[in-house]
Amino acid sequence: MLSIQEEDFDIATEYAALLESASNTGAIVTFVGLVRDTEQGLKHMLLEHYPGMTENVIQQIIDTATQRWNIDEPRVIHRVGELQPTEQIVFVGISSTHRSDAYAACEYLMDQLKTRATLWKKEVTTDGEQWLDSKPSDIKRASRWNENPKLTTPS
Repeated sequence: MLSIQEEDFDIATEYAALLESASNTGAIVTFVGLVRDTEQGLKHMLLEHYPGMTENVIQQIIDTATQRWNIDEPRVIHRVGELQPTEQIVFVGISSTHRSDAYAACEYLMDQLKTRATLWKKEVTTDGEQWLDSKPSDIKRASRWNENPKLTTPS
């Protein structure tokens, strides 16, 4: 399940959906990302996307994860629009027979979302506005999955 949406999501509802759709589940791993309440006076963050293209790119990332690990249907929700500090921005949920697959797939999905998803982020602060690029540390984290296709857990 993939959703790009403006409205917030409910973690308990998403967890229940993972549990309901799972088969032979021994583990559920979830991740919720928040808009950082930075010390730079963040007023809000604006997230934009290109409908269709964004979903296609994220679906390719999800498809790779389902081919690479023994996981059930992942749940990915990414919010767009104007978000305030500490608001939920992204949800990734994975169910699997084994925790190692669930952990690895969840981390892979987040690493790839941070660097490959066609989402544009603008920080609006008390000092002005700026569009954000992927951080070098995010690019490095994401690249380790490509450098070692057999990687199942982070090194």
